[in-house]
Amino acid sequence: MTSEEDIRLIKVLYGKKGTGKSARIVAMANSRAVQDAEHCVFIDKDCDHMYELSRDIRFINAAEYLIEGPKMFSGFIAGIAAQDFDLQAIYINSFIKLVRHPIGELESMFSFFEKYSDKLKVDLVISVSSEGTADEAPEFIKRYII
Repeated sequence: MTSEEDIRLIKVLYGKKGTGKSARIVAMANSRAVQDAEHCVFIDKDCDHMYELSRDIRFINAAEYLIEGPKMFSGFIAGIAAQDFDLQAIYINSFIKLVRHPIGELESMFSFFEKYSDKLKVDLVISVSSEGTADEAPEFIKRYII
């Protein structure tokens, strides 16, 4: 029997800065790459975690692509899958710094992520820094929090 976490295609690590979200998302990506040898992409705001990742994981420093907001980031994510038909998972660290919008304003973006991940069968694991706890997260994101 599979748990809800096993079948959920979008997973969000949510919490305050300094609570270990980056270390956890790096560990999740490395674990998936080693266990399944699947095609994984790790997106970050800089190169700080690049050398912590398995060499089998494609690393993208999103700062190099001048992303300005949720629509551009959504297109960026769609483009990643377009060039890799075997893509299994996308790990996004420092999500709020990449999107440059408050999490409470991103409900339509998460709706897009849900359609995208469901249609393409690509898991999205997203690290979201916030001022509050997971209990204080916007309602639309609570179901994705692990």
